[in-house]
Amino acid sequence: MADAQAVKRFWTEVTVEPVQAGFQVALDGRPVRTQGGASQVVPSAALAEALAEEWRAQDVEIDPRSLPLRDLADYAIDRVRPDCTGTIATLLRYAESDTLCYRADPDEPLYRRQRELWEPLLTALEERHGVRFERVSGVMHRAQPPESLSALRALLEREDDFALAALATLAPLAASLTVALAALVPGADPAALFAAANAEEDWQAELWGWDLTAEQDRGFRLAAFTAATAFARLARG
Repeated sequence: MADAQAVKRFWTEVTVEPVQAGFQVALDGRPVRTQGGASQVVPSAALAEALAEEWRAQDVEIDPRSLPLRDLADYAIDRVRPDCTGTIATLLRYAESDTLCYRADPDEPLYRRQRELWEPLLTALEERHGVRFERVSGVMHRAQPPESLSALRALLEREDDFALAALATLAPLAASLTVALAALVPGADPAALFAAANAEEDWQAELWGWDLTAEQDRGFRLAAFTAATAFARLARG
């Protein structure tokens, strides 16, 4: 039985219109607004066209789960834009306790997997932005160098609302700001980055087998990670 709360498709034509601040999708000539009521104006034609394709793909009833780019655009405008400082502060917590810095003991087989997948990502970030991360064996917290966190804060402050919205999705999924920032690098492979972030869970699954619920959850998280990576790329045109 159909959900009584389902919203029916109410438009025929989906168009992309240039506006003063960027581009906007219109449904039968009516500009789309965010869930918070603001004009959903995005910075690139590429992102606007991708948003339009989400609307064109809707069937008789709208499936909210099939609008991930719409949700990210709304988040950028409704949540990030009014509070960039708060968004950046939250993102920096994923640098302070970055999963890629906390590893098994060197004599454990998992350590070799972690080093193989994680060290290139950390080293690339360090070289690209002139920062340094402390690596730890075990789970006891170790503070990261204040100058590194300051450099990362300055980096995030240079990003726009849409990149920050993507990062705010990517970092929790990866439990890592390093992985989130790597997803914004041109040519990034979201599946490979997600596999790196998910290395410990995948390792356990290889040893003991996948639980169906856990496997489905991994698929949902990978889809969200991939969508956020695409969103950041499209927003930059």
